[in-house]
Amino acid sequence: MIVCPNCNHPNPDGAIQCEACYTPLPATTNCPSCGATVQADASFCGQCGYHLRVGTATAVAATIAPDIPVEVQPIINPDPLVQPQPIPMSGTASYSAPDSSGLPPTAVAVPPESNPPQPTIAAQSFSAEETSPSPPPTAAPAPAPEPIAAEEEIPQPEPQPEPSSQPAPAPVARTQLQQVTARLVHVQTDRQIELPQNLSVIHIGKPNDRIPPDIDVSGFPNSEIVSRIHSDIRVEGDAYYIEDVGSSNGTYINNLPLLPGNRHRLRPGDRISLGKGDMVTFLFQLF
Repeated sequence: MIVCPNCNHPNPDGAIQCEACYTPLPATTNCPSCGATVQADASFCGQCGYHLRVGTATAVAATIAPDIPVEVQPIINPDPLVQPQPIPMSGTASYSAPDSSGLPPTAVAVPPESNPPQPTIAAQSFSAEETSPSPPPTAAPAPAPEPIAAEEEIPQPEPQPEPSSQPAPAPVARTQLQQVTARLVHVQTDRQIELPQNLSVIHIGKPNDRIPPDIDVSGFPNSEIVSRIHSDIRVEGDAYYIEDVGSSNGTYINNLPLLPGNRHRLRPGDRISLGKGDMVTFLFQLF
């Protein structure tokens, strides 16, 4: 494989020019030692290092450092600049200035101190009583709570004796069921008519030969507008229904006409008018 020196494109062996940029490729030959492809003007083989021009392979020699004796200067302890002097216990120590003539030329002499430091032993001459830390102050004990006087306690109410339980009176048995009773109040005369409880159909009208009325209105004012067979009230349980049975002047509930064949459930306070003009009027009530 020949690499183009212009674009670094790998070309097959034996190519004359680059396949990519068409640059003329250098001539190649084979290494006589390992057979690798090398350029004709190369001096060494890139695979085995064979010297192509001389014909001998040059071995790479290991780099060995020459044996050069290393001279090590002897370690010389420098003379101390200040000679330690014994420190007397009773007084301050006095230091004498050292002779600067014995110092080497490159050394710098330290000027003598004008005020020598105080000995450190003197600082340690305190008594054990002075250096010992003072004990922390103890907190004063909290005062004991005062006992509460017996007379300050809240008096508890004395338990009262439970009253003797008496037997509850036995409920009175009802001999008959209470029934709701209905009545009609005539508005013009304030007369009350109680509806019979033993009838399921109550006829309202005036005396006639076919169906005698259960509630006769012939004695009320303006009864001439009421038919002989005018209306019926039917009782179904606790409900009361009224219907017109073919009267001449009609039946009105709360000023609205009740058509023949229809019935209306009566409620307390309903206004029943027999005939036109609100001349014979009753109020329905329950008690």
